[in-house]
Amino acid sequence: MRALTVTLNAALDVTYRVDALVPGDTHRVTEVAVRAGGKGVNVARMLCALGVPALATGLTGGAAGQVLREDLDRSGVPQAMFPIARETRRTVAVVTGSGEATLFAEPGPVVTPEEWSGFLRHYTELAATADVVVLSGSLPQGVPDDAYATLVRLAPVPVVLDADGRALSLGAAAGPAVITPNRGELTAASDVDDPLALGAAAALVSDGARGMTAHTAGGVWTAAPPEVVTGNPTGAGDAAVAALVAGWHLPWPRRLAEAVALSAAAVRAPLAGDFDRAFYDQHRADVTPRPVPED
Repeated sequence: MRALTVTLNAALDVTYRVDALVPGDTHRVTEVAVRAGGKGVNVARMLCALGVPALATGLTGGAAGQVLREDLDRSGVPQAMFPIARETRRTVAVVTGSGEATLFAEPGPVVTPEEWSGFLRHYTELAATADVVVLSGSLPQGVPDDAYATLVRLAPVPVVLDADGRALSLGAAAGPAVITPNRGELTAASDVDDPLALGAAAALVSDGARGMTAHTAGGVWTAAPPEVVTGNPTGAGDAAVAALVAGWHLPWPRRLAEAVALSAAAVRAPLAGDFDRAFYDQHRADVTPRPVPED
């Protein structure tokens, strides 16, 4: 299984750790971490940790983009980022001693029509070498709202789409294999109860700490984490996507269980893109999906 992950709005992730976050106050940061980020980058990082070959691509530029690419190379995550003129954005996560995370996300660079056309050619070449494609995250300025729909149609292999807003609704209508919204994103994208009505073959819907529900043509299943987990939830959704890809050929109930377990393990890790392997190995068999009866 070879995965291509796409992060159009890649980011240089900065994590600050503080004792407590008090609006309007001065804070002394106890720890700083800087690493390559963005949802697809996080997925690629976790797939590599799971032993699944993955290649990360997307749009990067400027000094921040250079640092991002160097971090991936240093971390052993293969990358084929496409260069753009404007500066890659930064995201700042402020994590308190209790594990509560507050995220500040810059809007991202402006992508020119010429850069977008160049990336489409780049992407088409890379997708031809993959077994599955993952499209994740927000869209940078200048990229059309139907960007993910275009990438779904260009891919010769199954696509997992993790997006929100119009990028989700338009992308899902192009027929990806799986969409992975949380409950709020799904509600915002559609007024129908069945997420498959958006156009994807399957949907993995997250309800946060309550777990996830898999909607498929063969049935609907739900599963919850093996125990209450506290920590940094920033990369939990990316972990679920990584688990789906790593378990691509498993039956859906088992794929759901793996997604819930890896997502919980990611919450226990201090940085997005990592997971608590001991927790994952110990509890992955403890997640028991339950079928949801049809109405």
